[in-house]
Order: sequence, then structure tokens, then C-alpha cells
Amino acid sequence: MDKRTKLLIGAGAAIAVVAVGTGVGVAASGDDDTPVQGDRYDRAMTAALEETGGGTVLETEVGDGGAAYSVEIRTDDGRVVEVQLDPRFQVIGSEADDDGPNGDETGAESGDSDD
Repeated sequence: MDKRTKLLIGAGAAIAVVAVGTGVGVAASGDDDTPVQGDRYDRAMTAALEETGGGTVLETEVGDGGAAYSVEIRTDDGRVVEVQLDPRFQVIGSEADDDGPNGDETGAESGDSDD
């Protein structure tokens, strides 16, 4: 093999390594709507319900929005709250969630008004 062929093969291999590495990084970043399952589900649900004071779990996700786990709860007064948990199931945040059941925005921006 001549020098040019070796150089082209090396460059192609380097590009392939970068492409695979980028794909792994994206896959590892979470945010893919993977539900929490098994013992992790029980622990996440318990922590989130304790944070909200009760309610009904609507959805769970692994790796949502920078949190290790996210639990969406409809509280007894009808509000929907998303509770974010760290890898040890400690609450790191919670906020009103204005996404509908299929991720559709609800509220004033979706056409609801007081008119």
C-alpha cells in the first residue's frame, strides 16, 4: 500500500470513530422518553408523591431535562407537576407541567382563553 492509501484509510477510520462516539454521546444523554421501570419506578414514584403531597402518577422518564428521573403527577387539586430527581432519588426540582398527555402544550398558548 502506498502512503496516500494508508492516509485515506486512517482518515476514514478516524471519521468513523468520531461518528460512533457522537452517537453514543447522544444516546447516553437521555431525554428519549424511556419510562422508569422496576425498583427504580417504585423509588421515583414514592419520592415524587412525597414531594407533591399525593396525587396520581401520569408519566415517568429516565434522564429528562438534566435530571436522572422525572415523574409527572396530577395532584388532588388537578394541577400537573413534574418532579425531577437525582440518581439517588432525591428531589432536585419541581415545576408546573403544561404538557398534555401526548406532550401537547396546554393552557393559554394552546388556545384556552378567558374571553
